[in-house]
Amino acid sequence: MTLLYFMNHHDFEGVYYMNIKLILKTNKFTSSLYSHLKSIKDDCKEHKRRAWERTKFKFVDRSLGKTKVCVLLAGYKTFLYENTFERIRRFLPMDTDMVVVTSGMFSAEIADLCEKYEWSYLSTAINNVALVQNLAIKLHPHAEYIYKLDEDIFVTRGCFEMLFETFRYVKEEGTYIPLFVAPLLPINGFSYLRLLKKLNLVKDYTNRFERPCYAAGQNRMIETNPDVAKYFWGYENSVPHIDIMNSMFLAEPMNYSVCPIRFSIGFILFERKTWEEMDGFTVNLRGTDMGLDELELCEMSMKKSYSIIISENCVAGHLSFGSQNRAMKEYYLSNPENFEIKSV
Repeated sequence: MTLLYFMNHHDFEGVYYMNIKLILKTNKFTSSLYSHLKSIKDDCKEHKRRAWERTKFKFVDRSLGKTKVCVLLAGYKTFLYENTFERIRRFLPMDTDMVVVTSGMFSAEIADLCEKYEWSYLSTAINNVALVQNLAIKLHPHAEYIYKLDEDIFVTRGCFEMLFETFRYVKEEGTYIPLFVAPLLPINGFSYLRLLKKLNLVKDYTNRFERPCYAAGQNRMIETNPDVAKYFWGYENSVPHIDIMNSMFLAEPMNYSVCPIRFSIGFILFERKTWEEMDGFTVNLRGTDMGLDELELCEMSMKKSYSIIISENCVAGHLSFGSQNRAMKEYYLSNPENFEIKSV
Protein backbone atom coordinates (compact mmCIF):
# COMPACT_ATOMS: atom_id res chain seq x y z
CA MET A 1 0.00 0.00 0.00
CA THR A 2 2.78 2.39 0.93
CA LEU A 3 4.65 1.51 -2.24
CA LEU A 4 1.58 2.24 -4.38
CA TYR A 5 1.24 5.65 -2.73
CA PHE A 6 4.77 6.59 -3.63
CA MET A 7 4.44 5.16 -7.14
CA ASN A 8 1.37 7.29 -7.81
CA HIS A 9 2.95 10.46 -6.47
CA HIS A 10 4.01 12.96 -9.16
CA ASP A 11 7.35 13.97 -7.69
CA PHE A 12 9.92 11.17 -7.93
CA GLU A 13 12.91 13.50 -7.58
CA GLY A 14 13.01 14.09 -3.83
CA VAL A 15 11.98 12.45 -0.60
CA TYR A 16 9.39 10.22 -2.24
CA TYR A 17 11.86 8.49 -4.50
CA MET A 18 14.24 8.00 -1.57
CA ASN A 19 11.43 6.37 0.42
CA ILE A 20 10.68 4.01 -2.47
CA LYS A 21 14.35 3.10 -2.55
CA LEU A 22 14.28 2.39 1.17
CA ILE A 23 11.14 0.24 0.88
CA LEU A 24 12.68 -1.78 -1.93
CA LYS A 25 15.80 -2.41 0.12
CA THR A 26 14.05 -3.38 3.34
CA ASN A 27 11.45 -5.58 1.66
CA LYS A 28 13.93 -7.12 -0.80
CA PHE A 29 11.95 -6.32 -3.95
CA THR A 30 13.45 -7.42 -7.24
CA SER A 31 16.06 -5.34 -9.00
CA SER A 32 13.86 -5.23 -12.10
CA LEU A 33 11.14 -3.38 -10.16
CA TYR A 34 13.76 -1.02 -8.77
CA SER A 35 15.01 -0.32 -12.32
CA HIS A 36 11.44 0.27 -13.47
CA LEU A 37 10.82 2.83 -10.72
CA LYS A 38 14.10 4.56 -11.54
CA SER A 39 12.95 4.79 -15.16
CA ILE A 40 9.68 6.35 -13.99
CA LYS A 41 11.68 8.89 -11.97
CA ASP A 42 13.81 9.77 -14.98
CA ASP A 43 10.73 10.13 -17.19
CA CYS A 44 9.10 12.47 -14.65
CA LYS A 45 12.25 14.56 -14.47
CA GLU A 46 12.42 14.82 -18.26
CA HIS A 47 8.70 15.67 -18.40
CA LYS A 48 9.22 18.57 -16.02
CA ARG A 49 12.39 19.75 -17.74
CA ARG A 50 10.68 19.92 -21.15
CA ALA A 51 7.52 21.58 -19.81
CA TRP A 52 8.35 24.70 -21.82
CA GLU A 53 7.31 22.85 -24.98
CA ARG A 54 3.73 22.69 -23.69
CA THR A 55 3.52 26.39 -22.76
CA LYS A 56 0.78 28.47 -24.35
CA PHE A 57 2.01 31.24 -26.65
CA LYS A 58 0.96 33.59 -29.43
CA PHE A 59 2.96 33.50 -32.64
CA VAL A 60 2.47 35.62 -35.73
CA ASP A 61 4.65 33.79 -38.24
CA ARG A 62 6.14 35.85 -41.06
CA SER A 63 9.30 33.75 -41.38
CA LEU A 64 10.50 32.54 -44.77
CA GLY A 65 12.38 29.44 -43.66
CA LYS A 66 15.81 31.04 -43.88
CA THR A 67 18.97 29.41 -42.52
CA LYS A 68 19.55 32.20 -39.98
CA VAL A 69 17.18 33.81 -37.50
CA CYS A 70 17.57 36.84 -35.26
CA VAL A 71 15.73 36.52 -31.93
CA LEU A 72 15.15 39.91 -30.31
CA LEU A 73 14.17 39.94 -26.61
CA ALA A 74 12.02 43.03 -26.14
CA GLY A 75 9.05 44.59 -24.39
CA TYR A 76 10.40 46.72 -21.56
CA LYS A 77 12.42 49.63 -23.05
CA THR A 78 9.98 51.04 -25.57
CA PHE A 79 11.65 54.48 -25.62
CA LEU A 80 14.53 52.91 -27.62
CA TYR A 81 12.55 51.30 -30.41
CA GLU A 82 12.49 54.23 -32.83
CA ASN A 83 16.27 53.89 -32.97
CA THR A 84 17.05 50.24 -32.22
CA PHE A 85 14.29 48.73 -34.38
CA GLU A 86 15.21 51.04 -37.26
CA ARG A 87 18.81 49.93 -37.02
CA ILE A 88 17.75 46.29 -37.25
CA ARG A 89 15.50 47.07 -40.22
CA ARG A 90 18.40 48.71 -42.05
CA PHE A 91 21.21 46.32 -41.19
CA LEU A 92 19.60 42.86 -40.91
CA PRO A 93 20.89 40.68 -43.79
CA MET A 94 18.45 39.36 -46.38
CA ASP A 95 19.34 35.76 -45.47
CA THR A 96 18.03 36.15 -41.91
CA ASP A 97 14.49 35.78 -40.55
CA MET A 98 13.53 38.18 -37.76
CA VAL A 99 11.39 37.41 -34.72
CA VAL A 100 10.68 39.72 -31.81
CA VAL A 101 9.82 37.93 -28.57
CA THR A 102 8.23 39.30 -25.41
CA SER A 103 8.38 37.29 -22.21
CA GLY A 104 5.39 37.53 -19.90
CA MET A 105 3.46 40.05 -21.95
CA PHE A 106 1.79 40.90 -25.24
CA SER A 107 2.63 44.33 -26.66
CA ALA A 108 0.28 45.91 -29.19
CA GLU A 109 3.02 48.43 -30.02
CA ILE A 110 5.51 45.67 -30.84
CA ALA A 111 2.85 43.74 -32.76
CA ASP A 112 2.26 46.84 -34.92
CA LEU A 113 5.98 47.38 -35.47
CA CYS A 114 6.44 43.74 -36.47
CA GLU A 115 3.59 44.03 -38.95
CA LYS A 116 5.15 47.21 -40.35
CA TYR A 117 8.59 45.62 -40.74
CA GLU A 118 7.22 42.18 -41.75
CA TRP A 119 8.84 40.46 -38.78
CA SER A 120 7.45 37.56 -36.78
CA TYR A 121 6.18 38.16 -33.25
CA LEU A 122 6.14 35.64 -30.39
CA SER A 123 4.71 36.33 -26.94
CA THR A 124 4.15 34.25 -23.83
CA ALA A 125 2.02 34.84 -20.73
CA ILE A 126 4.70 33.25 -18.55
CA ASN A 127 7.64 35.58 -17.93
CA ASN A 128 10.65 33.35 -18.53
CA VAL A 129 13.41 34.38 -20.91
CA ALA A 130 14.86 30.90 -21.33
CA LEU A 131 11.44 29.54 -22.24
CA VAL A 132 10.62 32.18 -24.85
CA GLN A 133 14.03 31.78 -26.51
CA ASN A 134 13.57 28.02 -26.69
CA LEU A 135 10.18 28.50 -28.32
CA ALA A 136 11.54 31.01 -30.82
CA ILE A 137 14.32 28.65 -31.90
CA LYS A 138 11.97 25.66 -32.08
CA LEU A 139 9.52 27.66 -34.24
CA HIS A 140 12.30 28.32 -36.78
CA PRO A 141 13.36 24.75 -37.61
CA HIS A 142 15.34 25.73 -40.72
CA ALA A 143 17.59 28.19 -38.88
CA GLU A 144 21.08 26.72 -38.53
CA TYR A 145 22.44 29.92 -36.96
CA ILE A 146 20.81 32.07 -34.30
CA TYR A 147 21.52 35.71 -33.55
CA LYS A 148 20.33 36.51 -30.02
CA LEU A 149 19.77 40.21 -29.41
CA ASP A 150 18.59 42.29 -26.43
CA GLU A 151 16.34 45.28 -26.92
CA ASP A 152 18.95 47.79 -25.69
CA ILE A 153 21.53 46.79 -28.32
CA PHE A 154 22.24 49.20 -31.18
CA VAL A 155 23.29 47.14 -34.19
CA THR A 156 25.55 48.65 -36.84
CA ARG A 157 26.17 48.30 -40.56
CA GLY A 158 27.73 44.96 -41.43
CA CYS A 159 27.83 43.65 -37.86
CA PHE A 160 25.61 40.62 -38.56
CA GLU A 161 27.68 39.59 -41.55
CA MET A 162 30.95 40.13 -39.71
CA LEU A 163 29.87 37.91 -36.81
CA PHE A 164 29.00 35.14 -39.26
CA GLU A 165 32.26 35.54 -41.18
CA THR A 166 34.24 35.52 -37.92
CA PHE A 167 32.44 32.35 -36.80
CA ARG A 168 33.35 30.60 -40.05
CA TYR A 169 36.91 31.94 -39.96
CA VAL A 170 37.54 30.65 -36.43
CA LYS A 171 36.09 27.22 -37.27
CA GLU A 172 38.19 26.90 -40.43
CA GLU A 173 41.35 28.19 -38.74
CA GLY A 174 40.97 25.46 -36.14
CA THR A 175 42.79 27.04 -33.19
CA TYR A 176 39.57 27.32 -31.19
CA ILE A 177 36.12 25.71 -31.27
CA PRO A 178 33.68 28.65 -31.11
CA LEU A 179 30.72 28.44 -28.76
CA PHE A 180 29.41 31.83 -29.83
CA VAL A 181 30.72 35.01 -31.43
CA ALA A 182 29.93 38.55 -30.25
CA PRO A 183 30.86 42.05 -31.42
CA LEU A 184 32.83 44.55 -29.41
CA LEU A 185 30.33 46.13 -27.00
CA PRO A 186 31.64 49.29 -25.31
CA ILE A 187 29.64 48.65 -22.13
CA ASN A 188 30.77 45.12 -21.38
CA GLY A 189 33.17 43.68 -18.81
CA PHE A 190 35.50 42.28 -21.47
CA SER A 191 35.01 44.37 -24.60
CA TYR A 192 35.42 47.78 -22.98
CA LEU A 193 39.13 47.18 -22.35
CA ARG A 194 39.62 45.85 -25.88
CA LEU A 195 38.14 49.12 -27.15
CA LEU A 196 40.17 51.28 -24.78
CA LYS A 197 43.35 49.60 -26.05
CA LYS A 198 42.36 49.96 -29.71
CA LEU A 199 41.52 53.64 -29.20
CA ASN A 200 44.55 54.37 -26.98
CA LEU A 201 42.29 55.49 -24.12
CA VAL A 202 43.44 53.24 -21.28
CA LYS A 203 45.25 56.06 -19.48
CA ASP A 204 42.35 58.47 -19.95
CA TYR A 205 39.86 55.94 -18.56
CA THR A 206 42.15 55.16 -15.62
CA ASN A 207 42.48 58.85 -14.74
CA ARG A 208 38.72 59.39 -14.95
CA PHE A 209 37.41 56.23 -13.30
CA GLU A 210 39.55 53.24 -12.32
CA ARG A 211 42.20 50.97 -13.71
CA PRO A 212 40.42 48.84 -16.33
CA CYS A 213 40.73 45.09 -16.34
CA TYR A 214 38.98 42.14 -17.96
CA ALA A 215 36.32 41.67 -15.31
CA ALA A 216 32.56 41.83 -15.04
CA GLY A 217 30.37 42.27 -11.97
CA GLN A 218 28.88 44.70 -9.52
CA ASN A 219 32.31 45.69 -8.18
CA ARG A 220 33.38 47.14 -11.53
CA MET A 221 32.42 50.64 -12.71
CA ILE A 222 31.77 49.43 -16.25
CA GLU A 223 28.59 47.75 -14.94
CA THR A 224 27.56 50.19 -12.20
CA ASN A 225 28.68 53.78 -12.83
CA PRO A 226 26.37 55.83 -15.09
CA ASP A 227 29.23 58.23 -15.89
CA VAL A 228 31.18 55.32 -17.38
CA ALA A 229 28.22 54.47 -19.61
CA LYS A 230 27.98 58.11 -20.71
CA TYR A 231 31.72 58.11 -21.41
CA PHE A 232 31.34 55.25 -23.87
CA TRP A 233 28.30 56.94 -25.41
CA GLY A 234 30.19 60.07 -26.43
CA TYR A 235 30.13 62.31 -23.36
CA GLU A 236 32.63 65.14 -24.03
CA ASN A 237 33.46 63.34 -27.30
CA SER A 238 35.81 61.03 -25.42
CA VAL A 239 34.86 57.89 -27.35
CA PRO A 240 33.85 57.98 -31.04
CA HIS A 241 30.29 57.30 -32.15
CA ILE A 242 29.58 53.55 -32.48
CA ASP A 243 28.98 53.84 -36.23
CA ILE A 244 32.35 55.56 -36.71
CA MET A 245 34.18 52.95 -34.62
CA ASN A 246 32.41 50.17 -36.47
CA SER A 247 33.39 51.60 -39.84
CA MET A 248 37.02 51.89 -38.71
CA PHE A 249 37.22 48.29 -37.52
CA LEU A 250 35.37 46.80 -40.48
CA ALA A 251 38.18 48.10 -42.69
CA GLU A 252 40.84 46.24 -40.68
CA PRO A 253 42.08 42.71 -41.46
CA MET A 254 40.10 39.87 -39.88
CA ASN A 255 40.90 39.72 -36.18
CA TYR A 256 39.33 38.30 -33.04
CA SER A 257 39.99 37.83 -29.34
CA VAL A 258 39.02 35.06 -26.94
CA CYS A 259 37.13 36.01 -23.78
CA PRO A 260 38.33 34.17 -20.63
CA ILE A 261 35.61 35.53 -18.29
CA ARG A 262 31.82 35.40 -18.05
CA PHE A 263 30.52 37.33 -21.05
CA SER A 264 27.31 39.35 -21.13
CA ILE A 265 25.30 37.91 -24.04
CA GLY A 266 23.40 40.99 -25.22
CA PHE A 267 24.31 40.23 -28.84
CA ILE A 268 25.69 36.85 -29.88
CA LEU A 269 25.68 34.41 -32.77
CA PHE A 270 25.63 30.66 -32.13
CA GLU A 271 24.80 27.49 -34.00
CA ARG A 272 21.55 25.60 -33.69
CA LYS A 273 23.51 22.45 -32.95
CA THR A 274 24.86 24.16 -29.80
CA TRP A 275 21.30 24.74 -28.60
CA GLU A 276 20.44 21.15 -29.46
CA GLU A 277 23.51 19.89 -27.61
CA MET A 278 22.27 21.81 -24.56
CA ASP A 279 18.82 20.30 -25.19
CA GLY A 280 17.56 23.85 -25.10
CA PHE A 281 18.13 26.44 -22.40
CA THR A 282 17.20 25.03 -19.01
CA VAL A 283 13.79 26.35 -17.93
CA ASN A 284 12.62 26.71 -14.34
CA LEU A 285 8.96 27.65 -14.55
CA ARG A 286 9.03 29.00 -10.98
CA GLY A 287 11.05 32.06 -12.01
CA THR A 288 12.07 34.32 -14.90
CA ASP A 289 15.46 32.59 -15.39
CA MET A 290 16.95 36.04 -16.03
CA GLY A 291 20.65 35.62 -16.75
CA LEU A 292 20.63 31.84 -16.48
CA ASP A 293 20.94 31.40 -20.27
CA GLU A 294 24.13 33.46 -20.08
CA LEU A 295 25.46 31.46 -17.15
CA GLU A 296 24.61 28.19 -18.87
CA LEU A 297 26.46 29.15 -22.04
CA CYS A 298 29.52 30.36 -20.15
CA GLU A 299 29.59 27.17 -18.07
CA MET A 300 29.34 25.14 -21.26
CA SER A 301 32.36 27.01 -22.60
CA MET A 302 34.47 25.94 -19.63
CA LYS A 303 33.15 22.39 -19.31
CA LYS A 304 33.48 21.48 -22.98
CA SER A 305 36.47 23.60 -24.03
CA TYR A 306 34.41 25.74 -26.39
CA SER A 307 35.60 29.32 -26.81
CA ILE A 308 33.81 32.66 -26.49
CA ILE A 309 34.97 34.60 -29.55
CA ILE A 310 34.86 38.38 -29.84
CA SER A 311 35.10 39.89 -33.30
CA GLU A 312 37.54 42.81 -33.28
CA ASN A 313 36.12 43.98 -36.61
CA CYS A 314 32.69 45.19 -35.56
CA VAL A 315 31.12 47.28 -32.81
CA ALA A 316 27.55 47.42 -31.54
CA GLY A 317 26.15 49.66 -28.83
CA HIS A 318 24.77 48.56 -25.46
CA LEU A 319 22.79 51.23 -23.65
CA SER A 320 23.59 50.27 -20.06
CA PHE A 321 23.50 47.76 -17.22
CA GLY A 322 20.75 47.76 -14.59
CA SER A 323 22.05 50.29 -12.07
CA GLN A 324 22.94 52.66 -14.93
CA ASN A 325 19.53 52.45 -16.62
CA ARG A 326 17.72 55.39 -15.08
CA ALA A 327 20.52 57.89 -15.71
CA MET A 328 21.17 56.50 -19.18
CA LYS A 329 17.52 56.83 -20.20
CA GLU A 330 17.75 60.55 -19.37
CA TYR A 331 21.06 60.83 -21.20
CA TYR A 332 19.65 59.00 -24.23
CA LEU A 333 16.62 61.28 -24.46
CA SER A 334 18.76 64.40 -24.00
CA ASN A 335 21.53 63.47 -26.45
CA PRO A 336 19.87 61.79 -29.45
CA GLU A 337 22.78 62.66 -31.76
CA ASN A 338 25.02 60.23 -29.85
CA PHE A 339 22.70 57.31 -30.62
CA GLU A 340 21.08 57.95 -33.99
CA ILE A 341 22.42 56.30 -37.13
CA LYS A 342 25.43 58.12 -38.53
CA SER A 343 26.28 57.61 -42.18
CA VAL A 344 29.97 56.90 -42.63
